[in-house]
Formats: sequence, structure tokens, C-alpha cells
Amino acid sequence: MADFVLVHGAWHGAWCWRKLLPSLWAAGHRAFAVDLTGLGARRHLYRRELGLADHVADVVAVLESEELQQAVVVGHSYGGMVITGAADRCPDSVAALVYIDAVVPRNGERWSSTHSPDTQAQRRAQIAEVGGLAPPDPSVFGLSGADRDWVLRRQSIQPGGCYDDALRFDEARWSRWRRYFIDCTGPALPTIATSRERVRAEPGWHVDTLSTGHDPMISAPEALSALLLRIARTA
Repeated sequence: MADFVLVHGAWHGAWCWRKLLPSLWAAGHRAFAVDLTGLGARRHLYRRELGLADHVADVVAVLESEELQQAVVVGHSYGGMVITGAADRCPDSVAALVYIDAVVPRNGERWSSTHSPDTQAQRRAQIAEVGGLAPPDPSVFGLSGADRDWVLRRQSIQPGGCYDDALRFDEARWSRWRRYFIDCTGPALPTIATSRERVRAEPGWHVDTLSTGHDPMISAPEALSALLLRIARTA
């Protein structure tokens, strides 16, 4: 039996794992889906100044309160920043890190660091105006029909403090963990391009590709589940 900790990306919440959880449970695993502060079921706690450190603390609280050891810690999109920081604070709790179409940071980088100058300028202007980032139409994640409508209803504004907070972590220790990257290519989200390049250029990565959009837990839950179950067997 493995313990999974599932960390959603920007604008999402623990709700985004709903289609995936039953397959992990059916295989005998435990799964802890985290709601980051200000988002999902905790969006009533939204404050514009919420930042990366708050979200790292959310995941650390789960690892510590559940006394997890050798967990498979999974981050989607912006959640890649969060799981990197949480693993650095709780190294004994982690067996493997899984980045689902996620930001793969280097020490000292920000969520914004891997974005194009145009994207940075656009997002910083929005944060200056309204204090956060409004959710995009889920069609940019490759979702359509009922899936697109479901995500559109449930997304919420992303706290602006997350965008330019720097992440400090022990990169040497991080490089010793088993690290997996799941690349979603249909369509490929442009803001993840730098991460895709990094995991193919740097040693120590196990890379898998899914021909689905940026939200595979919604658009391809069976395929994503199969990958996570395989990772659990080898972590």
C-alpha cells in the first residue's frame, strides 16, 4: 500500500481529483487530496496576499499530521512549486515526487520565472489591478463539453502573492529523490514548455507522455491512474 498526496494547480482545488481517487482506493492505496488555502473548499479563506509559503505549509501540515512516510507526492501545474517546497521541509516523508504537467523549479526561482515576458507582464498587471489571477476558460486545458463546464463552475481566483514568491530548497537533496514528469501534449500548454525541456535535458527524470490536455485527472483519469499506480509499485 502506498500513500499519495495530491496537490492541485492554480485556480483548482482538491475537487479536481474526483475522477482519479476511486482507482487509487480500489488498488488499496490511501490518497490525501489537499485544498490549498484560498482555493477549492478553502476559497472562503482567500486573501490577495496569500503566497507560495502558505501553500507549502498546507502540504507540510498534511504530511506531518498524517505522519506520512515514503509518500508519493503529486503536484499538478503550479503545484509543482508547492510539492518541491514541501518535500524540502519534510524529506523523511517523501518516497517520490510526481510532476503532472507541472512547474519544475530551480532553487531561487518563482512561478513566474519560466513564463514568457508577455505572460509575466500580463499576469503582473492583473495582480496589480485586482489582487489575483482570474481563472482562464478551461478550454485552454483541452477540456470541452461537460468537463469544461464542470471546471468552469468550480475554478476560483488564484491569490496574487503566489506568482512572484521565490522558492528556496536544497537542490542537491531534491535531485536524489525519484522524480517523475507526466507530459500532457494534446494540447500542450505553453507555460509548461520550460519544464518539458528541463526534464528531458537533466538526469534523473522518468518522463511519460499522455496525449491529452493539461488536466489529465479530468480528461484522462484512467490513463493517469495507470501511471500513478505503476509509480507506486516502483517508488
